[in-house]
Amino acid sequence: MRTNNLLNRIRKDRPMTMISLRIPEDVIDDLKRIAPLLGFSGYQALIKAYIGQGLRVDIESLEGELQVSALLESLRKRGVSEEILKDAVAEMES
Repeated sequence: MRTNNLLNRIRKDRPMTMISLRIPEDVIDDLKRIAPLLGFSGYQALIKAYIGQGLRVDIESLEGELQVSALLESLRKRGVSEEILKDAVAEMES
């Protein structure tokens, strides 16, 4: 995640939007039980942390995929063969 985006995400004065979620009661009970054990002031803060963690992982993954796609396209334009590109991607994934 880019530094500016990260700095914006940790600001305390960000505008907030109220939402409503339907979550099973047993899940809420579990969240209420473990939130203080993990150092959270309440279960809603824990939910926000879980959402933030998952969102950061997905954003990083998707942005990484976009960067790899852009790099591959740039290399194709410069004449790098598909075979070499496929080998490089396979090596990167292993």
